[in-house]
Amino acid sequence: MDGDPLLATAQAARPGLRPVLFQSAYEALLWAVLSARRPMKQMAEVRAELSRAHGRVLTVAGEELPAVPTPARLLEVDAFPGIPEVKIERSHAVAERAVAGELDTATLRARDAAEVERDLQGLPGIGPFYSQLVSVRALGQTDVLPTTEPRVVAETGRLLGRRLDAAGFAEVAEAWRPWRTWASVAIRASSAR
Repeated sequence: MDGDPLLATAQAARPGLRPVLFQSAYEALLWAVLSARRPMKQMAEVRAELSRAHGRVLTVAGEELPAVPTPARLLEVDAFPGIPEVKIERSHAVAERAVAGELDTATLRARDAAEVERDLQGLPGIGPFYSQLVSVRALGQTDVLPTTEPRVVAETGRLLGRRLDAAGFAEVAEAWRPWRTWASVAIRASSAR
C-alpha cells in the first residue's frame, strides 16, 4: 500500500485517523439494530440515554461515558423513548444470542469472516451491510472488503475521478491486500466533511 496515491490522499484528509472498534460484537449488533434507517446522530443520543437508564455510566479521564446495557439487562427493557417496538424486539434477539454465548467476540473473530457474516444475517434486521459492519468494526478483520458500503465505493470513485460499481471497487482494492478493511475505512473517513 506504500506509495498508493489514492490512500495517500485519504490519509492526508484525516491525518492521525485511528480506526476504533466496537467493544464487542454484541455492542455492534445493538448499534446496527438501533441505527438502521435512522439518523446516526439521533440514534447515538438514544443509545446514550438507553445506556444511562439501563447500563452503567463510567468515568474515563474525568468524562462520563455511558456503557450499553448488558444483554441480560437489555432483555428486561420492554419499551424506551425513541426506540420503536420492532427495534426493541430485534435488540432482544441480539441479546438472547449474546446470553446464549453465540456472540463471543474472540470466538467469532477466529471463524471465517464470510461464515460469521452469513450467520449474523439470521438475526432479524441484520442484513449484509450490518453483518459486515460487525466483521470489520467489532471483530477487527483487516482484509474484509466492505462492498456493501455504498459511500466507500462512491468516495473511491470520486478520488479516482470515475464512477465505480462494486466489481470495479473490488478490482481497485486488490492492491490494498491484506489491509483492505483499513484502507476502506480511511477512504470512507476522508469523505466525512
